[in-house]
Amino acid sequence: MFQKYRYHIWLHVIIFMWGFTGILGKLIHLDAIIIVWYRVLIAAIFLSFYFIWMKKSFSFPIKHAWKIILVGMMVAGHWMTFYYSIQLSTASLGILCLSTTTLHVTWLEPIVMKRKFSWIEFLFGLLVIFGIYFVAHDFSAQERTALYFGLASALLAAFFSVFNGRIAKDVESAYITLYELITGIVFISIVLWSTGKLTYSMLKMTTSDALWLLFLGVVCTSFAFLMTIEIVKKLGAFTVSLSINLEPVYTIILAIFILNEHKLLNVNFYIGSMVIILVVISNGLYKNWLDKSALKQKNTENGIY
Repeated sequence: MFQKYRYHIWLHVIIFMWGFTGILGKLIHLDAIIIVWYRVLIAAIFLSFYFIWMKKSFSFPIKHAWKIILVGMMVAGHWMTFYYSIQLSTASLGILCLSTTTLHVTWLEPIVMKRKFSWIEFLFGLLVIFGIYFVAHDFSAQERTALYFGLASALLAAFFSVFNGRIAKDVESAYITLYELITGIVFISIVLWSTGKLTYSMLKMTTSDALWLLFLGVVCTSFAFLMTIEIVKKLGAFTVSLSINLEPVYTIILAIFILNEHKLLNVNFYIGSMVIILVVISNGLYKNWLDKSALKQKNTENGIY
């Protein structure tokens, strides 16, 4: 039985890990930008060892370098704003904002990928806005700032997801990830240096922080990425993308048991959360229906029944 469903089990283990990254924003007692700097550094080192172990060449088509550098800065910005959102408020709010990424993709893809605009997806977007209003209408000034950082993080995630989709047509995913991580290290280092934070006092950490950072960089980032590639090959992109919508559910559950965030959040937050999560899942089901309809029409035109 385990063999039959092992990739489904691994998929949810990976999503659980991603859900845990939001919790780590609270468990690691470092500035958000320092957390991200260590995360990309550790992940890049681990992925480099993977390249060496697999005897993979580090070279890739140089003409795509500027695209990878640009997207790498987006990835770094996404993680920084995500952890700032969590540190200003709660892990639940940060991950809830991040769940709106797929809705940003629905309006961004028609622009970047020249896909037809969908009014149904636009309606989903309006429902998400309603859910966010329901969550945030009684927020304090600091919580509203956290909300803005969280939504900015989701927007950046949508941008790098769509642009990575285009780059992946010409460059293998492992190369994209490695060089985006390296770009992230350079970009964040420049930000730290320019703000006077690239110092020993800012970078020093406790043993607990070090262990959590290793878990974040190696397990939740590098290993999760490599495992996801294999899972997509076995289960398909749709199953994976739809299941990833459960990430905010896992994070909110973890936040309740580990961080006791249920004491900080009111009923409105959970009602608004449910609206957003249902819309995101509905959007995935709608896309699946569209894909099946398009395939059926194509088969009909080709005389395949």
